[in-house]
Amino acid sequence: MPALIFDCDGVLADTERDGHLPAFNETFEEFGLPVRWSDAEYAEKVKVGGGKERMRTLLTPDFVAAAGLPSDPAALDERVADWHRRKTEIYTGIIRGGSIPPRPGVRRVAAAAHGAGWTLAVASTSAEASVRSVLALAMGPELAARFSVFAGDVVQRKKPAPDIYAFAVRGLGLDPVDVVAIEDSRNGMLAALGAGLACAVTTSAYTGEEDFTGASLVVSSLGDPPPEETVTRVLSDPLGVHPGRYVVLADLAALLTAGGDESYGSLDPGSLDPGPLRPRPRPH
Repeated sequence: MPALIFDCDGVLADTERDGHLPAFNETFEEFGLPVRWSDAEYAEKVKVGGGKERMRTLLTPDFVAAAGLPSDPAALDERVADWHRRKTEIYTGIIRGGSIPPRPGVRRVAAAAHGAGWTLAVASTSAEASVRSVLALAMGPELAARFSVFAGDVVQRKKPAPDIYAFAVRGLGLDPVDVVAIEDSRNGMLAALGAGLACAVTTSAYTGEEDFTGASLVVSSLGDPPPEETVTRVLSDPLGVHPGRYVVLADLAALLTAGGDESYGSLDPGSLDPGPLRPRPRPH
């Protein structure tokens, strides 16, 4: 049975600039931390998988001293967890406010996949509460209920490690060669490829210039037909899928015809290494 696994941030909605960034900065202000991330600084932070992990990049000796933070690692971990819990509350409030729209095509393609009997899931390194809020926004409550969600700290290593995708594939009882992942970042793509999945990329606000070598398809968005028309720009199409003005389920199904590497099917997610990738074979 084929499956479609979406990343969350940047795929379901372009949430980083107008959702996560202000939520981080409001959290820093509330906790009296001497930092505010600019847009340019945050463009670098998004390359770090996971919100707590992004916060931990602050914890240089100079910052710890300037902020009056404890030097004990366990106490610092507690502080970061407190910051992250509050940041998640602020962020989910932003999402519930409805100011960030879903990305074009995600609901349309997911609905088509559900109608065709595909398995639907989200695999993200964001906190589960954050992911579920964006999923409900993007899909609506009825379709969102059809999704399995794998998020946050269910695995130790975040993207670009393949662990979250391997965990999702095993949890759903899927064969990796039957799964298309939709990602927006190089780190996410590397995670999907490392787990043996085909990967379609829809570039987002901070990722348009990243290297997506290895993706089966790279587009500006999935697109939508009129009346809310958003035309897809095809940026890379190594398999010759040739999407039309917007990506349809048949285009994503065609990515699976590339086949897969059977050796991925029995991997232990805890043992996966995001290092040298074994790409899925491509048709000649």
